This record gives sequence, C-alpha cells and structure tokens, in this order.
Amino acid sequence: HFSSGRKKLTLLREMLAGCGAGTCQVIVTTPMEMLKIQLQDAGRIAAQKKLMAAQAQLSSSSVAGAAEPAVETRTTAMQITRELLRSKGIAGLYKGLGATLLRDVPFSIVYFPLFANLNKLGQKDPNVKAPFYVSFLSGCVAGSTAAVAVNPCDVIKTRLQSLQRGVNEDTYSGILDCTKKIWQKEGPMAFLKGAYCRALVIAPLFGIAQVVYFIGIAEFLLDMLPKHRA
Repeated sequence: HFSSGRKKLTLLREMLAGCGAGTCQVIVTTPMEMLKIQLQDAGRIAAQKKLMAAQAQLSSSSVAGAAEPAVETRTTAMQITRELLRSKGIAGLYKGLGATLLRDVPFSIVYFPLFANLNKLGQKDPNVKAPFYVSFLSGCVAGSTAAVAVNPCDVIKTRLQSLQRGVNEDTYSGILDCTKKIWQKEGPMAFLKGAYCRALVIAPLFGIAQVVYFIGIAEFLLDMLPKHRA
C-alpha cells in the first residue's frame, strides 16, 4: 500500500486485512498442523508405553518368566489421517480449529501492520521501496514479536490437538477448560513454553519471506498469470 497512486491503508484496515489473511491460512493449514502434532506425540507416547511395559515385565518376570518384547509399530501420517476420517470425518482433521484461529488470526493482525510500519521507517521516499535489509529486519522483528505475543494460544492449541495422552496427563473439554487447568497446575509461565524457540524460527522465516518478495519473485509470478481482456 506504499505504491504511488494507491490510497494508504489506515491501521484499522491493515489489521482487518491481516485478520482475513490469517483466517484463510488457518482453513488451509489446520489439517497439516493437526497431523504434525500427532506425529510428534506418537514418539513421546510410544516411549512412555515402552517404559511402562519394561517395568511391568520386570515386576512379573519372577512369576511368569521373561515375556517376549513387544513389536514396535511406527505411526505414519496416512494412518493418522485414515483413522481420523474413519472415526470423526473431516471434522477430525479440524480438531482445535478454534484455538488455531485464536493463535493465527491475532498473529496476522500483529504481524502485517507492524511489518508495514517498520518497513516504512526505512523508506526515504514513500514511492520507493525500502532497502532489502530493512525489509529483512522488519520481517524478523515483526515475526518474532507476533510469535511471542500469541504463544499462550499456541500452547493451548497444541494441548487441544493432542489426541493421545501420556500417563497422568490431563484431558481438556475446550479452550477455557484447557486454560484453567494449565494455569492451576503449571502456573502462568507454562503459557510461554516454547516462545523462545518460536521466535528463533519465525524471525528468519518471515525476514527471508519479505526479502524474497522484495526482489520481485511474487510480482514476477503474478505477471505470468493470464490477463483477462476488458
């Protein structure tokens, strides 16, 4: 919105545009995020079951003798997808959608206006792009700031999307129930778990994305699209 001939967006309109972008992104990526979390959880749950089985085997070996070791099966994304579709339908892939919206929509509302205004500070002329390093730094700062700001929502989303629970782990009925249990049992600092890592990942990710856009790749691809005649 810094190009000549275009009306500059107000902060409210920038935030609304970010809100729309975040909502569209959530609809597309929630199933993939859901599968990622299940695959990450599979290793943790398998390790807990293996430890419990080993303890049970040791306690019963004096009576029943040594038992045969259990055969480990590796969970795949396709297995999880088939099971979710079989048991819960398409809605199963969108488990935790509300919490994902609660994370990604505020992220976009914070990120896009913050990036635009930081990037504007590096512009000597409103009609000329800021240097690429300004776009990179603006993307890094805006991305890491937004990531840390919404990290509590990311913690809640991850807990809700974990289908399998480990030993003595809580189950949650919704966003409010999850928030209450985390606050009571783990304290407020639990909502910042992983914030540092998220900032380290997202800062360069969005910085690089803005530089890629800066050098014109996105505009080049858009120019390749067939143009409709008036």
